[in-house]
Amino acid sequence: MIRALQKEDRDVFLALSEQFYHSAAVLHPIPHAFHENAFDEIVGGSPYAYGCLLEEDGRAVGYALTATTYSRESGGKVLWLEELYILEEYRSRGLGREFFAFAEEYARRNGYARIRLEVEEDNVRARSLYERLGYVPLAYCQMFKQLREQ
Repeated sequence: MIRALQKEDRDVFLALSEQFYHSAAVLHPIPHAFHENAFDEIVGGSPYAYGCLLEEDGRAVGYALTATTYSRESGGKVLWLEELYILEEYRSRGLGREFFAFAEEYARRNGYARIRLEVEEDNVRARSLYERLGYVPLAYCQMFKQLREQ
């Protein structure tokens, strides 16, 4: 089951989010305050951020975060998959595929032109799933400038 994050989910979201940021799927951990800020933004009704829990047998076993942007190159709104994390023991059970079906239906219903995501080069398992679902690599070198202290 996939459902929107609620205020009551704070502790479970923070625990899952911390696990994700201490896994091989990301380059480095982030400050704890960033996890809290993300949760507050999502449950505060931000039009740019959405978060959901993935549940199995009534237990939270993962989460996903998305963000909305606009891209002229894409022809409209873009749904960015910021994070998708599923506990190790619940992987390869179809939850990732279920989430993508949920996200793609949401994007179609709400007029998004594209779904975009990032994945670490060496995250072979995730890349394989994304490719099986029809996602293709972009030949971009992404750059950033941090404006807020970590």
